[in-house]
Amino acid sequence: MIVQYKCPNCGANMMFDSRSGMLACDACGHRIDIQEYAKQQGGTYEQEAAEENVDELTGDYREVTEERTDNCFDGSVVSYHCENCGAELAVSEDTTAAKCSFCGSPMILADRMQGKRAPVKVIPFRVSKEEAVAGFKKWCRHGRITPNDFMTADRIADVVGIYVPFWLFDVAGQGEVSADCTKVSHYSSGNYNVTATKHYKVWRKIDLDYDRIPADASERMDDAAMDKLEPFHFEDLKDFSAMYLPGYVAEGYHYTDEELLPRISDRVRNYMDTYVRQTMKQYTTANITGRDYHVRKKKADYALLPVWMINYNYKNGEHVFMMNGETGKIVGKPPVSKAKVVAWFLGTGGLLFLVLRLITVLCLGGGIG
Repeated sequence: MIVQYKCPNCGANMMFDSRSGMLACDACGHRIDIQEYAKQQGGTYEQEAAEENVDELTGDYREVTEERTDNCFDGSVVSYHCENCGAELAVSEDTTAAKCSFCGSPMILADRMQGKRAPVKVIPFRVSKEEAVAGFKKWCRHGRITPNDFMTADRIADVVGIYVPFWLFDVAGQGEVSADCTKVSHYSSGNYNVTATKHYKVWRKIDLDYDRIPADASERMDDAAMDKLEPFHFEDLKDFSAMYLPGYVAEGYHYTDEELLPRISDRVRNYMDTYVRQTMKQYTTANITGRDYHVRKKKADYALLPVWMINYNYKNGEHVFMMNGETGKIVGKPPVSKAKVVAWFLGTGGLLFLVLRLITVLCLGGGIG
């Protein structure tokens, strides 16, 4: 079933507008608050989806026929027919929101967001597509060792807004830590300079809570890149509504919270280590000799977080960059100019040589000439 949100004024499809946070109609310019639109339609999508009562979804939607076919990727695709232009569209099994590639009409696949597959939270896009492109071009111009023709950022092939599935974990971390620490002091005694070192056996018992630690649940996204896109500002976190999706792509999760818990546990153990070391700042050195950590999941919420995917063509190769759709932070590996790297190395080496030469001359008591 495809859910479409229709403009009350002209009947055209409405999209979520990242600037205003409202549903917007490109045809007539009408905008309406999401909650107000839900009231006008007699309910909210998220309430119905949570009850697994898709047949009674409120709002203006059209039900379409889907056909499942074999796919070259170890799975299958589902074909839908766009009711606006009649085109046949094939989407992967985990797609929950898309756009018709022919007429641009939004497609919300409501039957794929039921029960455990229904997101609980969402951070809506705050960065528009135009702002994403402008921000990326500005970012490209500041590359110190990137090629000059890359810095123009004039070869953007595609920019796609994706709601990436995440699990947000609330966990409790408990444990005990032992460490060998020292305090080193220096003082003068007569004609001697004395260094005194005191040794301590240090023990810490910790009980910490961590809330909303994100872990991406998509097998298509690089985990390290997703981690670098943080932080997301969770004060912008909203109760999920499908009305935030029109105009963007969304997919369901590939990994459950239980499958991602070991990754979160490792991350929390690193947080606990950092905390413990902060409590030992009064010591000159601190060598942790033993630790016994236990991480317990309190809860995990399924959420959709906004990411812009930017595909950039450069010298017959495609570079993929990701932008945090809330903050504008960019992650990716740009090409490197070998000539600039050599010039930078020679410049740094030349400067170092001049500094060493100056020190040598001054130490010998001579002048520069």
